[in-house]
Order: sequence, then C-alpha cells, then structure tokens
Amino acid sequence: MRKTVTKRYDVAEYLRTPAEMAAYLEACFEEANGDAALIAKALGDIARAKGMTQVARDAGVSRESLYKALSGERSPDFNTILKVVGALGLKLHAAPEAA
Repeated sequence: MRKTVTKRYDVAEYLRTPAEMAAYLEACFEEANGDAALIAKALGDIARAKGMTQVARDAGVSRESLYKALSGERSPDFNTILKVVGALGLKLHAAPEAA
C-alpha cells in the first residue's frame, strides 16, 4: 500500500499577480465579518507572496514587527495597515453595503 503524502497549503504560493492579490483581499473582506485579525493575516499572506523583506522596507517597518503585526494573532493598528496596503501596491475602497 502506498503512503499518501500531503503538503501544507500556502495561499501565498498562488498569489502571483496584483489582480490575484486584490481579489484575495476582497474575498477576505467579505468573509471577515468584522474580524480585523483575519484581514491582517490576509495582508500577511500577500506580503509573503511579494516578499516580506521588501514589503517591510517599503512600509518603513522592521521585518520582524511586520511578521508579528500580520500574523493574524492580533489586530495591528490602522496606521500599520495603511502602510502595508501602500507597500503592497493596493488601494482600499469604500462602498455602500448591499441591502
């Protein structure tokens, strides 16, 4: 009998283009239901896909603090979120909630 080999799924391996990154973040916004840590984790996934060191440099924060902020274990402050979103080349948009 052959043994089944599994590999841990990492979404960062599949986020290759800015459009894919934006679509992933948008889907996470829709599913978050007010969970800021989930959004932080999604930004962390995108940052890992782009290269955490470069994102940290572009955001003006240390790589270690960026890993902590985007781990999904805590909610980073909004200033950090804005810096990271800018460093990722993404924009945040507001839209009215569907009735």
